[in-house]
Amino acid sequence: MAETKEYINNLASKNIPFLFILAFDPDENMVIPLNEIDPGKMLYQINLNTNTRQQIPVPDNITVKFRKQPIPFKDYQKQFDRVAYHLKRGDSYLTNLTCQTPIECNLSLLEIYQRAKARYKIWYNDQWVVFSPEPFVKIKGERIYSFPMKGTIDAALLNAENSLMKNSKEAAEHATIVDLIRNDLSRVATGVKVDLYRYIDKVKTNQGTLLQASSRISGNLAPDYKSRLGDILFELLPAGSISGAPKEKTIEIIKQTETYKRGYYTGICGIFDGQNLDSGVMIRFIEKQGSQYYFKSGGGITVNSKAEEEYHEMIQKVYLPF
Repeated sequence: MAETKEYINNLASKNIPFLFILAFDPDENMVIPLNEIDPGKMLYQINLNTNTRQQIPVPDNITVKFRKQPIPFKDYQKQFDRVAYHLKRGDSYLTNLTCQTPIECNLSLLEIYQRAKARYKIWYNDQWVVFSPEPFVKIKGERIYSFPMKGTIDAALLNAENSLMKNSKEAAEHATIVDLIRNDLSRVATGVKVDLYRYIDKVKTNQGTLLQASSRISGNLAPDYKSRLGDILFELLPAGSISGAPKEKTIEIIKQTETYKRGYYTGICGIFDGQNLDSGVMIRFIEKQGSQYYFKSGGGITVNSKAEEEYHEMIQKVYLPF
């Protein structure tokens, strides 16, 4: 971790553009100058910044097959109950519980990447692909922005937006994350404030449209922030929206409860272009293990959560964004 921080500090202070992928498990990181990325091993699109120059044509007669095989509810219930125990004790106020779901798909990871519509997407060496709608932090000039996303509903439901915005459990979960992110930014910036609170983002998927609640928080960085950019990024990790609050104890609960290693899933990816930075949280993640694909997804658990609802939300987030 120390070497990664120093490398980021060195590149940023020299205004050298680079891509970074910082895993949920902090010892797994990649930092690569943009001119050294091999497109045969990695393709990226961070908003408009991309090394993907050619799209794979999609034949009209090909039907995309996509089937998910969620873990049994009884297995999810065991993990949920362990999280609920800690929430009732007051060890955590919000815990992000995730699972990996085996999926069947007739597309390769590369084909999924090429077709995916997302703000942040990466294909890595036929090992995994991520197509995330969620920003982590952006830096423009000396101002840093964060956009926590928490609260999801199927847009096809009757009065979906109103139901999401008036749901007390979702509102409390979102408020907790906004407070956490505001405190996180205050560790690296001054004048931190919430610019926009609980606005709606639309995410289109192969199963329909999802509505997700987001907020925007910003603050001021010191003029010499580039020489400390690595330290700043690691000070903010892991992202609050995919861990919980308070962070340290909640991460301990997550690692005791989840039945697999997250790896790069729920880490962050982004680009420093020599002047500004844009990054996303690595949710909506498919990993290839042997010949099997696994889709990793989850959601925030609070004392007001119900296991059946959280289980269905975890499954709902298993989708292809096209």
